Amino acid sequence: MDSSTEAATDTPTAPALTAAQTVARWEADEARRRSATRSSGVARPEQVAGLTGLQVFAAMIAGDLPDPPIGDTLDFLLIEVKLGRAVFQGRPLLRHYNPLGTVHGGWIAALLDSCVGCAVHTTLPVGKAYTTAELKVNFVRPVSTRTPLLRAVGNVIHGGSRMATAEGRLVGPDGKLYAHASTTCFIFNASELHTAKAP
Repeated sequence: MDSSTEAATDTPTAPALTAAQTVARWEADEARRRSATRSSGVARPEQVAGLTGLQVFAAMIAGDLPDPPIGDTLDFLLIEVKLGRAVFQGRPLLRHYNPLGTVHGGWIAALLDSCVGCAVHTTLPVGKAYTTAELKVNFVRPVSTRTPLLRAVGNVIHGGSRMATAEGRLVGPDGKLYAHASTTCFIFNASELHTAKAP
């Protein structure tokens, strides 16, 4: 929008937050989320039976279902969810570093994989599950502990009955883009998860 168009509208725009203000808001969001979180674990099949994907995540955020243990391992957490969208927040720590002195690309990929995969999961009806068929990550700039928090924002691009695609962006509190990703997911009947035989 150019300045002439902006001046012609009567709708006031909210002032942009500084990076420090954004960090404070993100910290508060995380504290609020953790206050409702039960211990991590994996929901039992009977706990999620009859729930859509979006309802599963709503129950998780409400503390009625456990958060997946991967969040404890890699220091990230589901912060926000709505239909076709999932937002995760991660805290880069020294234990995530690679030999070059920056956060390992695997940590970045895991955060992005979570946001795009869960964005797809929110669109699933009762009785459906998904698996990631492809994940492509582009690393834009290095991540270090100098950035206190990062958010991975995933949005569905296409949701079909057998295949879905989504994209994700990893951003800092100053709005800088650190990485972005795209995924393709296959959708199938959830009953197949429990009938598959071990090799």
